[in-house]
Amino acid sequence: MTKFGIIKERKNPPDRRVVFSPEGLKKAKSMFPEASFIVENSDIRVFHDEEYEKAGFAVTDNISDADVLLGVKEVPISELIPNKKYFFFSHTIKKQPYNRDLLKVVLEKNIELYDHEVIIGKHGFRLIGFGRYAGIVGAYNGFRALGLRTGGFELPKAETLSDQKALESELTQIELPNIKIVLTGKGKVGGGAKEILDAMKIKEVGVDAYLNQTFDEPVYVQIDVLDYNKRSDDIVKDKNDFYTNPQEYVSDFMRFAKVSDMYIAGHFFGDGAPFLYTREDAKSEDFKIMVVADISCDIDGPVATTIRPSTIADPIYGYHPDREEEVDYMDPEAIVVMAVDNLPCELPRDASEGFGEMFLEHVIPAFFNNDADGVLDRGRMTQNGKLTERYKYLKDYVDGKE
Repeated sequence: MTKFGIIKERKNPPDRRVVFSPEGLKKAKSMFPEASFIVENSDIRVFHDEEYEKAGFAVTDNISDADVLLGVKEVPISELIPNKKYFFFSHTIKKQPYNRDLLKVVLEKNIELYDHEVIIGKHGFRLIGFGRYAGIVGAYNGFRALGLRTGGFELPKAETLSDQKALESELTQIELPNIKIVLTGKGKVGGGAKEILDAMKIKEVGVDAYLNQTFDEPVYVQIDVLDYNKRSDDIVKDKNDFYTNPQEYVSDFMRFAKVSDMYIAGHFFGDGAPFLYTREDAKSEDFKIMVVADISCDIDGPVATTIRPSTIADPIYGYHPDREEEVDYMDPEAIVVMAVDNLPCELPRDASEGFGEMFLEHVIPAFFNNDADGVLDRGRMTQNGKLTERYKYLKDYVDGKE
């Protein structure tokens, strides 16, 4: 029998999310009776200890007898239990310097680490994550920023609302001017943002209509990589060509920036791809975007107005295109930027329930079917005190040589 432990989140600032809600655990137990689950007590988790006990699970301050420990954020080094299997977002796969010691200690303590970010299917796509909820909250925060800047309406902070329905209820009560909104990305993040736009009953239009027509109501367009990138030689190819040869492409986003009032950035930005717009682009008189809700939040990257991440406490800042610096978002020359980098934390209940559903579908079965689909094999970063083959590229990083 495999024993799973739901661990307490100890990273600061506190994160109220969890891999499994009480109902999610009940479902997991009914689907896999041979599994057992215990829950470490927590005073910050969005689901209270009593809710887990009511669902039939033991809540304890000692989970050292669990085989597999499930968390969301990085586990503090001092709390890592040797010789266990751990699942959490380690933030090491891109050689993040601030977590080098974490990975080093994981190896020293003979921990088998699985990073949620690399739980991927056979074709390399992520199977679990909080992307949808980042999209939902990011779009909401974008409209909140628009209301604050224009003075046209006021929305409460997302973190004060109970769930997605409450967010949508607030948004359906506001009246938008006839603005144009461009949304990049057709993955989970873009899909989450689209849910909000559709709940607001904003009309979706095609690329040609968006670029060339005026409307007497607010509209949006959702665009994919070949809508906002083009080959330098103007030869039209498919998306695979873009992913294989990103260096052959240049941005074609300015045609959207010329006619858009608001931009919701929900795309994935791959290495070598062109920036959507540069700081020089943002200086152009043709650049009409007033509000940028940058859910992707790559700093000094493809969305040039995002010069730092913002926080849930202080989610909005201004970017002055000519001076290339941060200013008050009410400055009349500022582009308003919302770039919170932990958006799903504002919707912890919904986000946890959705994450648990994915984890139950894709990960838990692998422990009982001999990892038939290779999910554990692909996501296992460390084993027997060493990096696994797929993650050997991290050796110099762990050794402090880069």
